[in-house]
Amino acid sequence: MAEYEDGVWWSNDGLRLHYRAYAGPAGKPPILCLHGLTRNARDWEPVVERLAGDWPIFCLDMRGRGESAYSPDPMTYNGLVYAQDIEAFLLDRKIERYISFGTSMGGIITMLMAGTRPERFAGVLLNDIGPVVEEAGLDRIRGYVGKGGQFPTWLHAAHYLRTGFSDTYPGWALEDWLAMAKRLCKLTQSGRIGFDYDMRIAEPLRVAAGDSGIDMWAAFEGLKDTPATVVRGEKSDILSAATAEEMQRRKPDLEIVEVPNVGHAPVLDEPAAMAAIDALLSRVAV
Repeated sequence: MAEYEDGVWWSNDGLRLHYRAYAGPAGKPPILCLHGLTRNARDWEPVVERLAGDWPIFCLDMRGRGESAYSPDPMTYNGLVYAQDIEAFLLDRKIERYISFGTSMGGIITMLMAGTRPERFAGVLLNDIGPVVEEAGLDRIRGYVGKGGQFPTWLHAAHYLRTGFSDTYPGWALEDWLAMAKRLCKLTQSGRIGFDYDMRIAEPLRVAAGDSGIDMWAAFEGLKDTPATVVRGEKSDILSAATAEEMQRRKPDLEIVEVPNVGHAPVLDEPAAMAAIDALLSRVAV
């Protein structure tokens, strides 16, 4: 596994937040890896195994995930607050220009930040996310997020994930599910395996007025001058082919790559995804 250093920063409301830092050439803009709703910094291990050493990389644990503190107010689990947390991170690390890799929720945060300070982006990868999130996918996510679950062994956790997500990754072997379990879950104080996030992240999703009301198409327009790539799972129920096509219509130089036989979201170790990442990074001015 690629070597990293653990680091912390503080949110504006006083939460201790965590990141992994992977060393890379000082002359290159760092890659900020922003995970999805129920994921954490470990979700990026398949990516950093390839890129660490060639690029400086920071994998952030959003509030309520991984080694970051849980918020006393679950309603702060929303995109605008996550963006503020990342702003605090950039200020703490004195980062003025960077590449953003965002999976699902991480891509939404990326677009929100592009809507206000687009000049800071050297490149952007949006993993299975766009300005329109399909309601069918949201309903599926609402059905499992925050439900908890405790398992006696890693093998039990892997079988649970395979049962719930076999349609998303139909080609996976048991070893793939075990690897995912170890990225998504942790060993708890009771000696059992549990999901590594605050179950209350589900609460904003269940509030009728939880939609921020932000025009995400306007936020996406902030990327008009930035090298950008969208990776879409062929079977995605979050990012439709129609939305991806509209994104490319509005930004003609946008690269769209589809990962075959995968749903939401690609792990980014698939051959098509790896090629897309390499092509994006080749377009980044250093």
